[in-house]
Amino acid sequence: MSEQTAICEKTRAEELRVAALDAARSAASLLRATFRTSVDAEIKTNAHDLVTEIDRRSQQIITESLLAAVPGSWVLGEENISTQSGNAAPGSVQWIVDPIDGTSNFVHGIAFFCISIAAAIDGQLAAAVIIDPIAGDEFTANAESALLNGAVLNPARRPEQARANLMTDYPGAESLVHDGDLALQLFGQWIQDFATVRRKVSAALALAHVAAGWCDATIGFDTKVWDVAAGAHLVRMAHGTFRGLAYGQEGLADHECPGFIAQGPGADYRSLHVAAQKIHALRATKDA
Repeated sequence: MSEQTAICEKTRAEELRVAALDAARSAASLLRATFRTSVDAEIKTNAHDLVTEIDRRSQQIITESLLAAVPGSWVLGEENISTQSGNAAPGSVQWIVDPIDGTSNFVHGIAFFCISIAAAIDGQLAAAVIIDPIAGDEFTANAESALLNGAVLNPARRPEQARANLMTDYPGAESLVHDGDLALQLFGQWIQDFATVRRKVSAALALAHVAAGWCDATIGFDTKVWDVAAGAHLVRMAHGTFRGLAYGQEGLADHECPGFIAQGPGADYRSLHVAAQKIHALRATKDA
């Protein structure tokens, strides 16, 4: 790659970061205004998977803003799935959007949810924005660094697992069906192995907290691309690691995989890798 090409890519990534931040800020105003008001929730796939009219309005605000800012781009979102028709042109921008990650928390008045937007070009993540509208935290990343409210993130290294804190949505209701007793055994082992374990049910915001150094690791299974794309880029730009768990599926980028392990700088926690191996082995046996 030539120096000029690298400069152009960095400039492009910064432009996408700004466009995503503008879109997320517009939707964040809606979420702040409607939080802890009377919001009706609908069941999407099951009683643990909710959607509201606010999710849809947030998705619309974000989509309109992004498409206006970057003509020719397209949106893959949790609530409108995709605005693309046909194959994407090489070099075109794909936006990956979750208008409210943590809808159940939003509905129940729990202040742990966020807006998540990632930009990808030819399958490679280029920029990311996650906004916690209640805390007022704006996590962003371009091609060079991750930032919190405009300041570069430089999280502390915590290599010792026994001193680390883990945030995870696992096990949820679906995981208990898939993995049975193993799910509870793994959760119990994490409680013993880590200093603290928190289950807050927003994969995107958990990843942002890893990038900030407020959380040392997070692990997820049965996730979707809009849950993790922005957070994956944030963690990597903050010098952490994000590893996708493909479980035999070929041709997937890390952020497209159905599972993941994310850790802060210098961390490589054995309990998480062991858990991923055990879950893979169990599910492979059931699928055989």
